[in-house]
Amino acid sequence: MTDNKLANKVVNRLGQLKAARKPHEKVWKECFDYSFPVRGVGIDDTFSTTDDIQRKKSRLFDSTLTDAAKTQASAIISGLTPANALWFGLTVNEANEEEARWLDQSANTIWRNIHNANFDSAAYEGMLDLMAAGWFALYIDQDQKEGGFNFQLWPLATVYCDSTRADGVIDIVYRCYELTAEQVVNTFEEASEKIKKQAEREPNAKLKLIHAIYPRNDGKVGEKAEKMPIASVHVLENDKELLRESGYNEMPVVVPRWMLIPQSVYTISPVSDALPDAKTLNEIKKLELANADLAISGMWIAEDDGVLNPRTITVGARKIIVANSVDSMKPLQSGANFNVSFTQCEQLQAAIRKIMLADQLQPKDSPAMTATEVNMRQQLIRQLLGPIYGRMQSEYLQPLIDRCFGIAFRAGILGDPPESLPDKFIGIKYVSPLARAQKFEEVTAIQNFVAMTMQSAQVNQEVLDNIDFDKAARFTGEALGVPSEIIRPEQDVTELRQARAEAQAKAQADAMANQALQTGADEFAKAGGQHMAQQVAENG
Repeated sequence: MTDNKLANKVVNRLGQLKAARKPHEKVWKECFDYSFPVRGVGIDDTFSTTDDIQRKKSRLFDSTLTDAAKTQASAIISGLTPANALWFGLTVNEANEEEARWLDQSANTIWRNIHNANFDSAAYEGMLDLMAAGWFALYIDQDQKEGGFNFQLWPLATVYCDSTRADGVIDIVYRCYELTAEQVVNTFEEASEKIKKQAEREPNAKLKLIHAIYPRNDGKVGEKAEKMPIASVHVLENDKELLRESGYNEMPVVVPRWMLIPQSVYTISPVSDALPDAKTLNEIKKLELANADLAISGMWIAEDDGVLNPRTITVGARKIIVANSVDSMKPLQSGANFNVSFTQCEQLQAAIRKIMLADQLQPKDSPAMTATEVNMRQQLIRQLLGPIYGRMQSEYLQPLIDRCFGIAFRAGILGDPPESLPDKFIGIKYVSPLARAQKFEEVTAIQNFVAMTMQSAQVNQEVLDNIDFDKAARFTGEALGVPSEIIRPEQDVTELRQARAEAQAKAQADAMANQALQTGADEFAKAGGQHMAQQVAENG
């Protein structure tokens, strides 16, 4: 395909993607306006200034929805990708000791490099977008200057998505962005002479660019950039000029989604469910503040008595009002009932927190919980976030780890894998708090079963044969997130038991030998005593 044809194809496809996204933008914009106004800048093709954003924030008279969305975003992050604990591992079927060691070391290296980069800040802002719009786009690449990973959260206003797959998983991402003419020349060596001359005349002139990422049907992993499985094309939008064609070995953009809109790759968000209550609450708060102003400053009724002119009078501190009579001016009751307002606001705030799961996810202001209460709370969190975790795992965690593993492996920081490993499929196991919560019910069942069996064993010891205590202990430890360094490998356990059995057998053999020697000595001593007694009797 020639450069002009490819550039025209990208520009035309962008027009189609914009048209497909347009019907959903109004809802996203409204959700952002009532939760995080700054993050919704540009969604409706209007890029607001700082003053515009501040004015939008000033029109929010209640922050319940914002706080609840932040609470749920934080809970999902701490449940999916905590920075203080390893939240994934790598595994293969029937891994030997060498393979398991390399996989564990690789997972730990990737995890440390992810959180040593800017992942935590980008992921949090992405979760805020997920709360308001129901999706976000996180770009993952290698830091060309400092090394390690580089995470970029692309503004939703600039990203357009589609899918070539039957299951609707997003694999086409177009990003619109701007660079100055000087930046274009410095970034793309393939820039035309026209752009270079413009950079000399107007270095700060803004140019619109398109970054198109989509799958190549004939692409292969490990090939040169133009033949990789994922295409990367940069185009100058207005001039339809191809600036660069390259590629990726893995999809570099992860696009997690909340709840799909039928017949669309886009989604709705949890904020959209709470939006009606948030709008009503905001109006009530607005009226409440207006009536509070009346309650503080008061409302008056005045009579034009020839001396007092109500049209020019100003009520305030240290002011003297001249009138014919004290009855010419009186305070007027507003008739406002703040109790109704307070009750309605409390009900709406509670409804918003319930929809956003903030009342369940946020720690309670109460004394320390018992073990039973902790178990019940974890079960509740698992039930609430379980469906969310399934989609986050397939559309967020898996492509994120795949991309980071590919970058780290090609950079050589994982070391050489065992010779037997390249022929095996490397899978991902999730050990995050939310993944462990999925297994918590099984852990509880194991604990209850073992406890009941131990009680029955007091009557009949043979019932203990029904439990494989090794598997029960290992499963429970892994499900509770016990560090792998604490749990001995099965081979080490076998060797430890063999050594213990040999030591016990040796100790038993030594004890038997000592007992035999002692018995012989006693018999010899006894026989010697009898012989001496006989001699004494004969010589008597």
